[in-house]
Amino acid sequence: MVAGHARRTVARTKNTGTRREAIDVAVRDEWAISCRDLAGRKRELTVFVSSERVVLVAPPGEAAVLAPLDVGRLRAALRDAVVQVARSGEDPETEDE
Repeated sequence: MVAGHARRTVARTKNTGTRREAIDVAVRDEWAISCRDLAGRKRELTVFVSSERVVLVAPPGEAAVLAPLDVGRLRAALRDAVVQVARSGEDPETEDE
């Protein structure tokens, strides 16, 4: 992922004594884009995909002020998320859900 930094949530296992169980955790890519609020404090915009929709999370109750480079990162993150949505729409397994 080119935009900002990416986080990935992955499936994990849980040790329950003598057995190990798989914990069902969805894999989700998140893109974080640095910004500032109107007071100049460091904040972050987050982009991720949920139910074949692109979600943009802004700082709570605030405006995001972006430097030119960060605007480019936001654009790239949104593009990556849209590509991910398009790919998931092509997957025949997701159409049955």
